[in-house]
Amino acid sequence: MPIVLGINTGFAINRFVEPDDWTRIVSEELGLQVVQFTADLLNPWYEERIVYKQAEKIKNCCEKYNIKITTTFTSQFTRVNHLLHPDEEIRRAWIEWFKKFFKLSVFLGAEGGGSHFGIMTVRDCNNPEIRRKRIEQGVEGWRELSEYGAEIGMKYLIWEPMSIPREVGETIQETQKIQKLCSRGFPIPMQLCFDVDHGDVSSLNPEDINPHAWIKYFGKDIKVIHLKQSLQDKGGHYPFTQEYNCRGKIIPKELIQTICESGIIDCYLILEISHRERYPFENRVLSDLKESVKYWRDNITSSNLLQTNV
Repeated sequence: MPIVLGINTGFAINRFVEPDDWTRIVSEELGLQVVQFTADLLNPWYEERIVYKQAEKIKNCCEKYNIKITTTFTSQFTRVNHLLHPDEEIRRAWIEWFKKFFKLSVFLGAEGGGSHFGIMTVRDCNNPEIRRKRIEQGVEGWRELSEYGAEIGMKYLIWEPMSIPREVGETIQETQKIQKLCSRGFPIPMQLCFDVDHGDVSSLNPEDINPHAWIKYFGKDIKVIHLKQSLQDKGGHYPFTQEYNCRGKIIPKELIQTICESGIIDCYLILEISHRERYPFENRVLSDLKESVKYWRDNITSSNLLQTNV
């Protein structure tokens, strides 16, 4: 299996929004060719004329810099209840939003796209019967989106297990349940976008916060792995810099070894690193990203575990 290293465009939100700027940074400053495009850079709820005028610019810039958008995903400003919202009309509106987003995704060349499964309100999550109902509604919504995705040429959908019950998929067991439910009647598969820093820290099972355990459990269900350095506090999308690596638990060679042993056929390793709009973090964005890319590239290249494509 080739390891393909790429980056999520969350770093560019409200900072490098011009297509010719973020694509140049990805290609020339970071030396990457694979991107997971986030909806916050181009929300499909804009007027369609505006969306595709911008999308055409993005396609042209990606072609200029030899960048491939492989997947698309929601991000900071679209991290909302969507398919698990308590209001039926709002859930319906979000299904239509995702259809627009997936249509845009295919236009940009992506083979898959997705989000978190959905987020419940505190009230809904605390009521077992309503929680069960919301999960069922979420599965039905994603099934409809799978059907639509198949119609427009997508190869798969992806969803991201989270860290608390209200946001769904907080443990290995709960994620297994969702995967089982989403294996029925989906014309294109519902796969995982696994985040190495997620998992329920209150779980009695230590494997629920062990990224190696998740990768071993889900193997070929994983299509994307979100990378950031993970600290004890699970407090942020930390970069792979010396400052954080000395305290972090994500060791590239060990993670790559686990991927090798898990049966994963192909997978994108996507750096998902973000910085607060505060000093000194604002001034560190590009230097932190460069150091993070170098750290992973050096480890992938020197591992001798897999044929690499970075």
